[in-house]
Parts: sequence; structure tokens; C-alpha cells
Amino acid sequence: MSEQENYDLIVIGAGPVGENVADYATREGARVAIVESELVGGECSYWACMPSKALLRSGHALRAAQRLPGASEAATGKLDASAVLARRTQFTSGWKDDGQAQWLKSAGIELIRGRGRLLGVGKVQVGDRILTARAVALATGSIPKLPDIPGLAEARPWGTREITAADHVPESLAILGGGVAGTEMAFAFASLGSAVTMISRGPLLGREEPFAGEYAAAGLKDAGVQVRFGATPTRVDRDQHGMVAIALDDGSSLRASELVVAAGRTPATLELGLEAVGLDAKLAVDDTMLVAGTDWLYAVGDVNGRALLTHQGKYQARIAGAAIAARLNGTPLSAKPWGAHAATADHHAVPRVIFTDPEVAAVGLTESQAKDAGIPVQTVAYDLGQVAGASLHADGYSGRAQLVIDKERQVVIGATFVGQDVAELLHAATIAIVGEIPLDRLWHAVPAYPTISEIWLRLLETCRQAI
Repeated sequence: MSEQENYDLIVIGAGPVGENVADYATREGARVAIVESELVGGECSYWACMPSKALLRSGHALRAAQRLPGASEAATGKLDASAVLARRTQFTSGWKDDGQAQWLKSAGIELIRGRGRLLGVGKVQVGDRILTARAVALATGSIPKLPDIPGLAEARPWGTREITAADHVPESLAILGGGVAGTEMAFAFASLGSAVTMISRGPLLGREEPFAGEYAAAGLKDAGVQVRFGATPTRVDRDQHGMVAIALDDGSSLRASELVVAAGRTPATLELGLEAVGLDAKLAVDDTMLVAGTDWLYAVGDVNGRALLTHQGKYQARIAGAAIAARLNGTPLSAKPWGAHAATADHHAVPRVIFTDPEVAAVGLTESQAKDAGIPVQTVAYDLGQVAGASLHADGYSGRAQLVIDKERQVVIGATFVGQDVAELLHAATIAIVGEIPLDRLWHAVPAYPTISEIWLRLLETCRQAI
């Protein structure tokens, strides 16, 4: 092995989270190395956020045109699947990370290729190299779960990586899982021409308000997707011709060209050497992302299990990078709630968008989550299709908006919007929650007419009428 190489900070994992930790620490003068065993840019850039949304966008645009008289007469063809796949590949840079690696170099961050493993306090091994640092940040993301179903592993199912990187559109596709990834890919590949069947043990999008999953299920039906609710596979086999056979617990079965497993993800903590520093696979962190029981190790993004979303991981990374630099430099730390070095939004204001058709956009607590937390709540809802801006946006516009309000403090603590193109409504709700803006002050935030944002006025009017 080589001699030890010393840094202020070593980041293991060069996805968007790791890049941001490294960048924010480097800006404050830290000497930083980042370790990556795959592609710089991580899951989001090559197999998740970007390629999946590229696969969805063309279908959404076509259906949007078909909902407008005049445009619908022009939009009479089908999607060009090969062109959609080519555009997807463009967004992944052909699964090459030259550009992102060059960005690291321009930011003054040293890239070390290989798998990083902890050897001890502040000590990391990468191949034959031994690196030391005053701080180490783990940003290794998450990995997909594979259910324990007889024959499943041997049937070589696709995961979320394989479906987003597919070089062809299967004639038929079965999707196991009714969460975000499974539901989005059902829409994408149905629009590309696959005959899609989903298998979901419970309601779709079960972590959101119940009406969100109901709208998504209706949208899938309109898109020609079959959804088998309450079904659990008992056996999976792939035959000599490549077809996948799936036996279900209700005695029925189905066959498909490919099976996609989208059964959730778990923090990627295996083979990190956590045992060498007296830690197990579950990493508890404070709001600066410092791992409990240490004064040098940080866990940021999916790996800490707090909020498995790229944008939330990048938020944590900005907080952690600044906090690490402050500790290294001996400057004051602002770790109080909503302080510069505290990821407070993880607890109160996590935004999420599900790019189904209709879209689901939500932030903060659902009604049931708020009640479980013992918060006295008032819930107000409104039909989005009744807003003038929505009726102009698309004929037959269908959707719903809901606010969860803390009755005692009279502030919004949760919001959900379901409808075509509602994702851009979300940030206003996020600001309202983070800012803890009283409803009486929100009343003076006048929405432009005629836009879908007028839903805010209608929700506040409904709230006042209910008092």
C-alpha cells in the first residue's frame, strides 16, 4: 500500500449529494477528495431522476395537446419510441461522466476512482491507497430492494436501472410495486407502446394522501394500464423464450416480456467498513448530518434514511458541507432549527413531485401524519377543475388541491396538488410552510388571473367559510 494521503474532508460517493457536500466544503477552503466507484453524477443523473423524466415527458406533452381542441386535431399520431429513447440517452450523456468529472476538477475537488471503505477514525482505503482526513462524509445513496419471492432473482428481472436505461420497448411489461418509480414507469412505457400490468399489494402511492393514488389509478386506466390491486406474487419464472411468468396468491397468473421490480430502496451501507468504527448499518444523524457517537463522520442523503429524494439530499449536502467547513475552521455553528447548519426541512417541509398523469405534488405532512403527531388540524380541499386557469389549461381538467392547517398556529403544515402540470404550484406551498406564514397574511398573496395558482384563493376562501 502507498503512503497515507491527507485531506481535510473525504466524501465517499460522487452523486449529486456527494458533489454538493464536497463543493460547499471546498468553497470554505477545505481540501477535499471525493471517491466514486461508478459514474460521477450518481443514480439521479444516469438511472433515476433525469432519464425517467425524459421518458415521461413526451407522453405527457402528447396527451396535453390531445386535451385541447385545435391542437388535438394536429396531434393524431403516436410517439416515436426510438426518438424518446434517444432523447433519454442524451440526458444521460450516453452514460459517460466526462463532463461531471471535469466539473469536479474545475471546482478544485480531487476525484479518486474506486470503492471507498472505512479503516478507522478518519481513515479510508481505496484500492491500494490509504487516505486520511479530519472529516469523512458518506454519500453512497441507496440500493433497490429485491423481494424474497421464489424464482424472482433467477428470472433476471429489471430494476429501476434497467427500465430507465432500456434500449427497446418491451411488447409487454409487468411492474411489481405501486410506489413512485413503478407508477411513473407504467405511464412512460404505456405511452411508448408496451402493454403494461402493475401488481400492487395496496393502494398506489400509499405514502401520499389517499386521493392522490386514486387519481393516479384512474390516469393509468385511461392510459391502458391494468392494475392488479391486492395481489402478491408467489412464484416467478422466465422460460426458454425469455417470457416471464408470474403466479399470484389469488390463483391467477400473468405473462410478460419483462418484469420490473420497483419495491422500494434501502440505504447503501454494505461494504463501507462501518464495523471498523463501531457502527452498524443504520446511521442516525443530527441535523448537521453528523453521525451519532462520532465527531468526524457524516452521512448525507439516502444513506441516512431521512428523506430518499435527490433534492432533499442536496439540501442536506449544502447544510453538511457548510457545517463541516465551520467545524474544520473553528467558526461558529448555527445549528438551531432553521439555522444555516441545520437540515430542519427534513422534519417539516419535504417537497415531492410524482410525474404521473395527472401529476402529484405534495409538501409537508399529510392529514394522517399530522394527526398521528398529535397536531390539531383543519383540512380544506377544492376541485382544481373549477379554477378558471385550469379550465383554460385543458378541456375536462380534473384534479384536487388540499391544505393541512395547524388549527392552533393557523399556518399551513401540508399541501397536496393533483392535476395536469401542478408541479410548478409546489414551491409556493413549500415557502408557506417553511416561512410559517399565517393564513391572515397569505390572504394578501394575490394570485394572478387566470392561472391555476388561483387555487390558493379558493382554498383560503374555503378555509374562512369553515371557521
